[in-house]
Amino acid sequence: MRERYHVCMADAARSLLTELRHVLLAHHKALLDSERARYDHDVERIKSSGQLLNLVLHDPFFAWLHELSELIVLIDETLDADDPPTAADAARLLAQARALLTPAESGNGFRGQYFDALQRDPDVVIAHGAATKALAGLGLGADGRDRAQ
Repeated sequence: MRERYHVCMADAARSLLTELRHVLLAHHKALLDSERARYDHDVERIKSSGQLLNLVLHDPFFAWLHELSELIVLIDETLDADDPPTAADAARLLAQARALLTPAESGNGFRGQYFDALQRDPDVVIAHGAATKALAGLGLGADGRDRAQ
């Protein structure tokens, strides 16, 4: 019985992390699209996906997005680890995502830049609403089951 409980908990944590990953990837894409358009307008036209990748990895203009990228990588590593993810892993990563996607007008790094992006791009506002709603629906109940299901 106890083994089955742990399997159910691991399955629920894996399910939550997989959904969290999808939410964050979609949001990352919306932010990247917004920043690409801003870069095209304010700096220079991006001519290829290779150039965009190089800019995202190395140009300070895009550096603020790295914190979100790193959280997605951390979720991937947790999902790919030899040991199955735990409810504590899922809760910790979900809390990190919720905190990260809380804009701060006077914030540094991601949260401050995120606030600015929300002020200038309606598509980011729409993506933020969708991500916030999705994150609010995610969580593990006391029985280890995903409350969003």
